[in-house]
Amino acid sequence: MSRRVGMGLVGPGFVGAHHIDAVRRLGFVDVVAVAATSEASARRKADAFGIPKAYGSYDALIADPAVHVVHNTTPNYLHVPVVLAALASGKHIVSDKPLATTAADARRLLRAADDAGLVHAVTFNYRGNPLVQQAREMIAAGEIGDVHFVHGAYLQDWLLEPTDFSWRLEPEKGGASSAMADIGSHWCDLVEHVTGQRIVEVLADLTTVIDTRLKPSASTEAFARAGADGREAVTVRSEDLATILLRFSGGAKGTVSVGQVCAGHKNGLWFEANGRRASLRWLQERQNELWIGRRDAANATLLKDPSLLAPGARGYAHLPGGHQEAWADAFCNVMRDIYGEIAARLDGAAPADRYPPAFATFEDGYHAACVVDAVLESHRRGAAWTKVERA
Repeated sequence: MSRRVGMGLVGPGFVGAHHIDAVRRLGFVDVVAVAATSEASARRKADAFGIPKAYGSYDALIADPAVHVVHNTTPNYLHVPVVLAALASGKHIVSDKPLATTAADARRLLRAADDAGLVHAVTFNYRGNPLVQQAREMIAAGEIGDVHFVHGAYLQDWLLEPTDFSWRLEPEKGGASSAMADIGSHWCDLVEHVTGQRIVEVLADLTTVIDTRLKPSASTEAFARAGADGREAVTVRSEDLATILLRFSGGAKGTVSVGQVCAGHKNGLWFEANGRRASLRWLQERQNELWIGRRDAANATLLKDPSLLAPGARGYAHLPGGHQEAWADAFCNVMRDIYGEIAARLDGAAPADRYPPAFATFEDGYHAACVVDAVLESHRRGAAWTKVERA
């Protein structure tokens, strides 16, 4: 890299802090500005993270010539205007998921990004784990045979109490889907990425376990807890629990449970892929292990060790065997893949023919939105099989 890259962040909340940390670890990226709902709020965040510039609007940040890349970690309903403004100004864009609250809006953003010829990425960060890449390499090499069943869950408990509240539960801010769009989209992208098969049809049963919640008078960041004083009772219609049957493009069948009201589960994402020769299982909360199940040999657990990983996965492990790598390391791996392309473009290189594995584009974000829309439609039709719109 012959020059430094300037990054600007819109929406410096919970996940925004991890975007800042991840790009700084790359060594050639400067976080030059943040934008929030007001200049005062942005200045508080900028001072906390040692960032020189603070803006009270995303338009002002995008107009800053020192910003080469815009990171969008705003609430879902702001993704469309922020992304379109960044692209119109010739800025590369990294968006948190979901890309948009509907497939139609996600398609609009994909087309705008393609027309602009700029780098566009969505942070499906679980792709960045070395053992996720190991599972992907093993399946692609045929080591477990043809995959015929994919199952798992993504369970949390941070919305278990009526006093737990988030803008994600408000359709005008988070969209029609809550749990599925928020964390179910992660699971779906992850298993598609690992297996190489797209989800093409769904049958969904959605539930709102807590249909009345106590909304605080002031906004709170994700996972924050507070008492019931000074709150307003509001009706919630978006799902906090979901069970979904899946059909994949390669013929595999599947099932996933998604919920944010499951006591004891903090970030319980796991998947298992069953092939004709073996099975693979990965648990996010034990992410340095990959379980390998066999019928005619002993089951085994592959521990994260660069010397034991396939060549395509080895580059995602940065510490020797026995040294644990974690959520933030996987997030940084995703940024490393994305910024490798951005840096090359800023140095005058032509667009790459193929991006690294952890790099999810707006096309992936659009497909994820199509899956969420199909889940909602399936539920509206009384749990009927519903096709996923093709990208």
